[in-house]
Amino acid sequence: MKIAIIGGGAAGLMAACATEKADRTSVVLYEKNAFLGKKLAITGKGRCNVTNTASVAETEQVIPRGAKFLRTALYAFPPEAVRSFFEDAGVPLKEERGGRVFPVSDKARDIVDALVKKALSDPRVTLRKEEVLSVSRDESGFTVKSEKRSDTFDRVLIATGGKSYPLTGSTGDGYRFAKELGHSVVSPAPSLVPLVTKEGLPREAMGLSLKNCALKVKTLSGKTVYEDFGEMLFCHFGISGPMVLSASSYLDFEKEKSYRVFLDLKPALDAETLDRRVLSDFEENRNRDLINAMNRLLPQKLIAPILDAAGLDARKKVHLVTKQERHALVETMKNLPLTVTGTRPLSEAIVTRGGISLKEIDPRTMQSRLTKGLFFAGEVLDADALTGGFNLQIAFSTGFLAGENISREDL
Repeated sequence: MKIAIIGGGAAGLMAACATEKADRTSVVLYEKNAFLGKKLAITGKGRCNVTNTASVAETEQVIPRGAKFLRTALYAFPPEAVRSFFEDAGVPLKEERGGRVFPVSDKARDIVDALVKKALSDPRVTLRKEEVLSVSRDESGFTVKSEKRSDTFDRVLIATGGKSYPLTGSTGDGYRFAKELGHSVVSPAPSLVPLVTKEGLPREAMGLSLKNCALKVKTLSGKTVYEDFGEMLFCHFGISGPMVLSASSYLDFEKEKSYRVFLDLKPALDAETLDRRVLSDFEENRNRDLINAMNRLLPQKLIAPILDAAGLDARKKVHLVTKQERHALVETMKNLPLTVTGTRPLSEAIVTRGGISLKEIDPRTMQSRLTKGLFFAGEVLDADALTGGFNLQIAFSTGFLAGENISREDL
């Protein structure tokens, strides 16, 4: 049996590790980049958030699209199995905030090297550093045409990734192959991506990071679509940071023209307590300008923008501020409104939303329901999760399940 795995990223490499390699089986792993695991090597800012300590049930809760479909794969190769895989391969791991799992070395390269070593350790696996140009199917099997040759295979796994980070080779090749083989593709869109805002406030506070901030996202009709607490970053185009990236997974700009984001800059204080705090600070600084009386309340970069958003004159003397103006300031700090008009480009997204339609894939095997012998795994699927190692977990789980099934004779 001849098997082709197209894509040497997290899913493709894990599939190569999981494929049963009897004497009759040979596996050819295609990768168009100069080295394997190129995107994997830059994940987690080069540290590689390889998985999470969450249970399968908990993991399902942070998968906006595809959770039910992925259940079999997640149970077949759960987070604890991923951790064991890499620790058995000689990569000690550690747990950080939010159950995030990283290599103790903080080097993504260690994860890549362990995966590559395991995948290529069997002599029946051949690596071809060639770009695949097309995949077709006829009575003799699958014809995989690369830039160097054309070869026929009994089974094919497409694990080419999505369209985010195109410089790593994720340029949407798998979507084209799938379409040519009769599959439907849900239009790719960015997920885990910074958000663009209408207001200029983020630009004024550009570079400022807030560690303890609450965020709420609503539709224009008032429906809350996401709430979170944590870190965020102001940018020249809008907002970013961990909780903003997660929020982006729940926004659909094909359905909604824009969204309203409300930031609570003082989530530890209710409005009444914050008002007392403001009043106390104002009493100590009653003869100063407003802009010079807020240093203990807000980061320097936010003072002028917040006063402006509250409709207050930054040069007004504190003792002249009315009760109504003070309440407006408190309300702005507790519910700073921003209008989200879109996201940054797909090329800047951490993962791709959309991909091969899950309706056309058997979740028990990762095999196509349309073409026997054709498999899919990883980000090429229309499934994605929030930050925290969950997207790599999906890649490893689907790659493992596809690898386990692709060499079975009783398909």
